[in-house]
Amino acid sequence: MDVTAQWVRTTWTKQSRGGEEAARRNALPVAFTLPETTRPLVHTVTQREWDHDFEPQFSVLHGPPSRDEVQLREADGLLRIMLLPRGTPGAIRRRPPAVRLRPGEWVRWQITYRRASFSGTGPWYYSLETLNLAFGPVSTKDVFLGLPPLHVDERAQLTTYRDG
Repeated sequence: MDVTAQWVRTTWTKQSRGGEEAARRNALPVAFTLPETTRPLVHTVTQREWDHDFEPQFSVLHGPPSRDEVQLREADGLLRIMLLPRGTPGAIRRRPPAVRLRPGEWVRWQITYRRASFSGTGPWYYSLETLNLAFGPVSTKDVFLGLPPLHVDERAQLTTYRDG
């Protein structure tokens, strides 16, 4: 299966939720230039508030995205894609349907999360995860920098509860 995937994962705390800090965080990129390497690949970019003020950290894995994160199925010349959310197991949530790509097409799928610390007593963490995924050969390393032909938006308002 010939796919090129780019995960852009941005994570922040309550400190970056409002005003000037939120505006700065919202201006962070949701796509980057791909590295010069062989395909298929998964290019992951992590931007965390506490890592030098959202400085991007890059990693590359060769092969398709993890089956724990994205369901991919190729049939009749189309690629069926379904993002598997990393939310609470068993939580019921309305989900958009899977999408299908023709060779040469790509999708941008975005989803937001609000999570407690591991102990459950600390601050909340918020994240925006963006999956840019192309089916078939990618002709340019800037493929994800433009407007996506297909955009799935699962971003939700991330409210704060008992967050002090």
